[in-house]
Amino acid sequence: MARLIRVMRVHVLRLGHRPARDKRVTTHLMLAARAFGASGATYTGMRDSSLEESVLQVASDWGGDFNLEYAERWNSVVDGWRGVGRIVHLTMYGMPILDVLGEIREIDSDLLIVVGGVKVPGEVYDVADWNVAVTSQPHSEVSALAVFLHELFGGRKLGAVFGDARLRIVPQTRGKFVEGRFNDGLKI
Repeated sequence: MARLIRVMRVHVLRLGHRPARDKRVTTHLMLAARAFGASGATYTGMRDSSLEESVLQVASDWGGDFNLEYAERWNSVVDGWRGVGRIVHLTMYGMPILDVLGEIREIDSDLLIVVGGVKVPGEVYDVADWNVAVTSQPHSEVSALAVFLHELFGGRKLGAVFGDARLRIVPQTRGKFVEGRFNDGLKI
């Protein structure tokens, strides 16, 4: 009898977005989450309709089922996640990724990945099932998330094709070529 394999759903929680300071970083974090296999994200801090529009437009143009939500409080997202899955907090103060990755991959539930922005409240370290360090050196939350998702999915998301995409990059040794569903392509 064939065994059903459950596909882990990954959701990202971005703490403390500040539009004036974090606009590009939070946007890049969401784009990395989508490209590397997360199904969606929630952000806290200040609500930013420009961020939401940008990320959702990318998802519309480039495909996939990525959703983006806003929550006033991170606690409510974590509390709501408790019955759904497990929580990974990415922090340079956590356990090395290679020491805990096997254990995380073996779980039979979805994952909420928490990444900071502003100073992370101490309670986050307590509610996380794993505090994970991609490195023990200062670096960005974007790089931490991308490396973590890459390792979690064993690199399989690098070649992901989003079937409902309106736009698609055609690999070139030189130049840029974007193929669109509504045109014959656009040479850039």
